[in-house]
Amino acid sequence: MIHKLRRIVLIVWLSIVAGALYLFFFDPATLKAILANLLAQPKITSGAIFFAIFCVRGFTLIPSAYFVIAAIPILPPWPLFLLALGGIMISAGSIYLFSEALALDEFFERKHKAGIRKLKDALDRYELPIIIAWSALPLVPTDVICYVCGTLKVNFKKFLVGILIGEGGICAVYIFVGDSVLRYLAIRP
Repeated sequence: MIHKLRRIVLIVWLSIVAGALYLFFFDPATLKAILANLLAQPKITSGAIFFAIFCVRGFTLIPSAYFVIAAIPILPPWPLFLLALGGIMISAGSIYLFSEALALDEFFERKHKAGIRKLKDALDRYELPIIIAWSALPLVPTDVICYVCGTLKVNFKKFLVGILIGEGGICAVYIFVGDSVLRYLAIRP
């Protein structure tokens, strides 16, 4: 029964990832149309839509930076910052909790046994700094550390604090620098 449930969860997850990647790479016009529609909506509606996107975005493996940058011209900086962080935390927590249901621990152990041992040892010693650094680096996908921490059973509270600090820092840079650039270019009053 558990293997059947895992298979169903994996199929649903892969379907969502495939659909999101298809839109992102092969139908960007649809994404542009969605963003244009968001611009025409009241801010509360746009905020709710972006929050929902941030909450489920992690399962698509599309970096949150794309959505943060897309939302900068649409939403004011502080509400966007809070919505993005809230959504990212929900997404990160979901990935952490679902990593076992997706049987990623078995996959990682089977395919990358030596690397997993090194990562476990490093996380045992430097858990929080590694999570913060990984989350803050723009070229490293935060969703991967969420999966790894979930499969390795890293302390959930410490994991969330690390994600909050790392993602909070990088999101603040994107949002507040982006807002300043828009104001400098007189695109935003």
